[in-house]
Amino acid sequence: MSLELPGIVTLASEVTDITALGFWLWVDDQEYFVPFADYPVFLDATVAEIYTVERLGPTQFHWPELDADIELAALEAPDRYPLQFRD
Repeated sequence: MSLELPGIVTLASEVTDITALGFWLWVDDQEYFVPFADYPVFLDATVAEIYTVERLGPTQFHWPELDADIELAALEAPDRYPLQFRD
């Protein structure tokens, strides 16, 4: 008996829109706004760099070309995480 069948990816996430103020990140069935004011690493990023997001686990997102990470908890309750990313 072989257990080497490929699994189904169940962690859905993607960038859905970019505006002058930030971008929207779709995570499972919820959308979160990522403001450039709080995450300035994205301010001068190209559209392709912002859209290239990897989900490393259920709660961690990584943009490899920008070497940037965001935890889902910071998007769900930004008031609980007052320290924002700064260069």
